[in-house]
Amino acid sequence: MKRSTLIFVTVLLLAGIGACTKEAQKATYDKQINYIESFIQNQMKLDTTATLVRNGGSYRLTLHDTLGLKDSLRPGGKVALYYACFTLTSGSINRTNLVATNLKSIASQAGWNLTDTTRYKLDTLVLNDKLVKGLELGLNGVQDQDEAFILFTGENGFGNTERGTIPARSALVYAVWIEKIDND
Repeated sequence: MKRSTLIFVTVLLLAGIGACTKEAQKATYDKQINYIESFIQNQMKLDTTATLVRNGGSYRLTLHDTLGLKDSLRPGGKVALYYACFTLTSGSINRTNLVATNLKSIASQAGWNLTDTTRYKLDTLVLNDKLVKGLELGLNGVQDQDEAFILFTGENGFGNTERGTIPARSALVYAVWIEKIDND
């Protein structure tokens, strides 16, 4: 076989493998959207006053909505919050899916070792592109004292990268309790 033919065949095979990988990723993310929508439907049945906002590829389901307040978090603003982050592998979350939190009570319920007490404190984040994309999109517009779930597929999460206990391409749910926002 000529070298040019071999190179051409190799390129075609690699292109085919890439297409299969992209199709598999799309199927994974489509499945995750179904999980997100199921989770939202279940929560809205439990709390009929919940409000849903979709921003890009992120969903924010606000349970305790403070829409009467004057200011909403904008890009570049700061937010002080407590959170619990879960992987979403079905239409619900539980303590076995917990991957990160800054609330000692939630860590304790999940059976985590509580010896490092420095990790259980109010966090302050800047709403910018240094956050994982889904969290950045979901936090945009929150207000003081909001309680919400922020949900997004692995496409807006860590993508193909594994992060600590978070598997690659994981859909994530952040339960957030907003203490304070500051846009100044």
